[in-house]
Amino acid sequence: MKTSNVILGVLGGVAVGAIAGILFAPAKGTKTRKKIMKKGNDYTKDLKTKFGDFYDGVTTKYENIVDDAKEFATDHKEK
Repeated sequence: MKTSNVILGVLGGVAVGAIAGILFAPAKGTKTRKKIMKKGNDYTKDLKTKFGDFYDGVTTKYENIVDDAKEFATDHKEK
């Protein structure tokens, strides 16, 4: 199982649990909607950060592979 799928599953479960908890809590509708919006914004920001970190990691690995391939081609071209 891919790590990214597990992370997305966990984040989705946490989001659903938080929203269900807020919806069933006794509070005014306006307060509940504000809480939902705040949680949604927090999760969105967290997900963007995690995706950015993941993207940076993949980009770095790709650049390393390209550099290694160029070095390999150069070494074999000299022989």
